[in-house]
Amino acid sequence: MKIYIVTGEKSGDLHASKIVASLKRKSKNIFFRGWGGDNLKESGVDIVKHISETSFMGFTSVIKNIFSIIKNIRFCKKDILSYHPDVLLLVDYPGFNLKIAKFAKKRGIKVFYYIPPKVWAWNTNRINILKKYVDHIIVSFPFEVDFYKKYNIEVNYFGNLILDEVNKIKESNNSSDSVIALLPGSRKQEIDLILPKMLSVVSAFPNYNFTIGATKLFSEKYYESFLKNKDVNIVYDETYALLNRAEVALVTSGTATLETAFLNVPQVVCYKTNPITYFLAKLFIKTSFISLVNILMKKEVVNEIIQEDLNKFNLIDAINHAINNKKLIQDDYHKLRELFNSNNQLSSDRIADFVIKSI
Repeated sequence: MKIYIVTGEKSGDLHASKIVASLKRKSKNIFFRGWGGDNLKESGVDIVKHISETSFMGFTSVIKNIFSIIKNIRFCKKDILSYHPDVLLLVDYPGFNLKIAKFAKKRGIKVFYYIPPKVWAWNTNRINILKKYVDHIIVSFPFEVDFYKKYNIEVNYFGNLILDEVNKIKESNNSSDSVIALLPGSRKQEIDLILPKMLSVVSAFPNYNFTIGATKLFSEKYYESFLKNKDVNIVYDETYALLNRAEVALVTSGTATLETAFLNVPQVVCYKTNPITYFLAKLFIKTSFISLVNILMKKEVVNEIIQEDLNKFNLIDAINHAINNKKLIQDDYHKLRELFNSNNQLSSDRIADFVIKSI
């Protein structure tokens, strides 16, 4: 059996690699090819396009790179046809993957979509595309099951892969290291705008050790260009280890906010993007919050500092608030974990079982 995987970002690459590892444990007769990063490559997938070439975020970035995106879509379709997969496994990356789902379905390829677009937050019209061109939808949040049921769409929830990984780590968030973790994201567009704001507070907390959680997608020289002689450490692809010894974290909105919560670290959620992108997003997004923690809990558990509000003084206030309200935040984190209905079996194993059974 041949499976073709498409994901375009770091978190999707990690999630997909866990599913591949489970599928390989359960069957020796499955072969993989696709789009991804180092995690999928290390798991034995034949990578034809690396995520370092595919991660475009925001309206202006998409417009700026539109010809590259069109070229990538054409290449992906051609490569799928030449590989003749039995299954297409799409992971997140919705703007790209919905087009690939339509293409594959029309050619008789069975389509699985793990982490579909967040249609409950914005662009509900995508539900019709999912219903028409995806055979099996696998969601990562339990509440999504009831949401899709309202549209007579069958979806499956098998737990959350982030929680699987966090559960492997021995929690020690009462670290004496006095670390403030900076997680500026994995996209250059995010890092360029957000990391300088995060670093602006270093001098205000002289008793803390600041550490950037970096990704190997970018060079050490790139990250050091932001420091300007500030005494700040940099670690690469060690997010969980960094969070596990952090007292507080500044986190770019995204999957990392959930990882930080599962590791029980008080956090301040940061976000800044191009003004045009932000304006357009505000027109369509239906949620009151931007961080997964607050969205899932339906209240402000952690401070969110967005756009022009993302400045040194607001960050200092928010960091002090996170430190002083650690117990309250961690109590809400505990309730958040309870929403995920976790059990003893790994989510990746449950997903792999479902994929094999469905085929």
